[in-house]
Amino acid sequence: MTERRTAILGAALVAIGPITMALYTPAMPTLAIEFGTTESMIKLTLTAYFAGFAITQLLCGPLSDAFGRKPVTLAFLTLYLVSTIVATFAPDVTWMMVARAIQGVGAAVGISASRAIVRDQFTGQKSARIMNTIGSMLALGPAVSPTLGGVILELFGWREIFICMIVYGVALMIGAALFQRETNAYKSISNIHPQRLAINYLTLLRDVRFMRPSLLLAFSLGNLYAMATVQPFVLIHEVGLTPAQFGLGMMLQSICFITGTLVAGRLLKKTEARKLLPFGMAGMLFAAVLMATILRLQEPTYLGVMGPVGVFAFFMAFILPETLTSAMQDFPQIAGAASSLTGFMQFGGGILGSLAIAATGDPLFGMATIIPAMPAIGVFLYLILGQRHRIAQAAVD
Repeated sequence: MTERRTAILGAALVAIGPITMALYTPAMPTLAIEFGTTESMIKLTLTAYFAGFAITQLLCGPLSDAFGRKPVTLAFLTLYLVSTIVATFAPDVTWMMVARAIQGVGAAVGISASRAIVRDQFTGQKSARIMNTIGSMLALGPAVSPTLGGVILELFGWREIFICMIVYGVALMIGAALFQRETNAYKSISNIHPQRLAINYLTLLRDVRFMRPSLLLAFSLGNLYAMATVQPFVLIHEVGLTPAQFGLGMMLQSICFITGTLVAGRLLKKTEARKLLPFGMAGMLFAAVLMATILRLQEPTYLGVMGPVGVFAFFMAFILPETLTSAMQDFPQIAGAASSLTGFMQFGGGILGSLAIAATGDPLFGMATIIPAMPAIGVFLYLILGQRHRIAQAAVD
């Protein structure tokens, strides 16, 4: 496929996961009332989605390594549509939790397939440019979706939010059927044999070339997903926004990230992706310090919460092209597995963050502590692994 077609299709595929995750977050307080349950139970519906999505990541990539990218994409999108219909008409929180878990399973194909079709065809700066677009949608989805979800909830109701997911799923299936070409030149049924699968994943987990960028993504991009689970409760309950105001207020995060993506995209025309990485990491650490400080020194306000989030979103755009490209470029024969494991680690980071916030029992404390800590841990691991790799390489030389 052309670079443009790969970027557009890859961005559309990767967006289904974060959009499905975040589109209904403005409705979470409403669902607790509608289903006559606690907010903790409603939060578990999001955790169920995270779990289904993250665990299935480990299967989507190897399946596409074995049978091809296109048939696996269409099969999982079908499962996504069925589960979304169930969620639309869920009568209680139990049905919603089951439907959301299966939704996560179906949506998991988006991340693994999108990155794999890029690695099948492109490397270097071309790959970085495409990954910039794909990474934009991966982070933009949870930023824009609450805005749209809040408006839909205010104008129509919570079930209509899931109807929008159905529309997107149908459109994506049609797009994949018509425009996605099979790009896997290394298809082999052996890639789903348990022994081969274990070897492939152990190869990746032991290789610092994979682990450095993947861990940074897990604690940075995963932080954005963890943030989505707590922002509605902080901004609606602590700050006092209505669901519609919350949705519109999330546009600041979207605008900051879009701006960061545009700046990074322009810089990529003249600068190697790896040179943007230090600026991105420094900016994310600055945002983390801002967030931890402001939320401890004053009563929560909209700008006090979303200002540091906007700074974080802007600078995170600088790390995505290099990390998404470098995590996969050395593993062409198991690109699906590499893509899946990267996605698993990102959403696994989101799960850990959301569970840590839930364990505190205080959304505001979680926002002021867990959220700033995650990117700091990611940057620390990236630097430590880089130093160890250089020492080991020098010893070999």
